[in-house]
Amino acid sequence: MDKERKLEIIKTYGKDEKDTGSIEVQVALLTERINHLTEHLKANKGDKHSSRGLLKLVGQRKGLLRYLERQDIEKYRSLKKSLNIR
Repeated sequence: MDKERKLEIIKTYGKDEKDTGSIEVQVALLTERINHLTEHLKANKGDKHSSRGLLKLVGQRKGLLRYLERQDIEKYRSLKKSLNIR
């Protein structure tokens, strides 16, 4: 993910340009990395190291989403819908 794409995600999901710590921004950035790794693994099926990294990212995102669900269910639902997360 390049710098411009990262800033675009932060602007979309954050409160301002410097908001990198909010749950919504963290989940959106993780989702972008997960999507990128998924495409990489489709082309490189034998890459076990990246596969393990992908599983770690998915677990991290899952934990953040669980926290958000407990704190604010409406934000959780809207974030999942906007990021197309099942």
